[in-house]
Amino acid sequence: MESQQNRVLILYAHPSSARSEVNSPLLQASRGREAVTLVDLYGEYPDYRISIDREQQRLREHDVIVFMFPLYWYSTPSILKEWQDLVLEYGFAYGTEGTALHGKTFFCALSAGGAEKAYHAEGYNHFTIRELLQPLEQTARLTGMAYLPPFALFGSRTAVDEGRLSGHIADWERLLDAVIEGRIDTDDAATLSTLNDDLSRVIRSKA
Repeated sequence: MESQQNRVLILYAHPSSARSEVNSPLLQASRGREAVTLVDLYGEYPDYRISIDREQQRLREHDVIVFMFPLYWYSTPSILKEWQDLVLEYGFAYGTEGTALHGKTFFCALSAGGAEKAYHAEGYNHFTIRELLQPLEQTARLTGMAYLPPFALFGSRTAVDEGRLSGHIADWERLLDAVIEGRIDTDDAATLSTLNDDLSRVIRSKA
């Protein structure tokens, strides 16, 4: 990511946003930045009638694409899958002439109900979060986008009671500002399972 002001598109997908203890506060913490566009997919498309032209234009206008969502059955909520199926068309996102996303950056900001130790080969879920998101990683690569590992909060059901949410939001704001300012070391980030494994390593200092 070059040192420049990047335009960030956050596609937020939570089917019960009013009950969200993690994703909704994360979305609210993303507001107030001129370079950031926030799209509540369930709020904008309650009938799932996604405007392909509108969404493709949004993608053209931004440098960094973020999926923000709670992990459901090791994947995204259904509207994000519908969005992918409709918006990432042949001839737009992939194929010989489908170069609209080339050079952009993609990553996920997600919450997972299980503890971090559950997301390992020996854990309850048998795979790391990075491994479970490989279909999205391949989607990014197929469409010519640079893929970053997710920004993830594990044990999300108890995060508020355990006092972990405020620190997570502070880390998110630090990361988001660095993304806007082009201060992400993508080579170091690529080696991590999640971006927040080591933010100090991922974020370059200001010149």
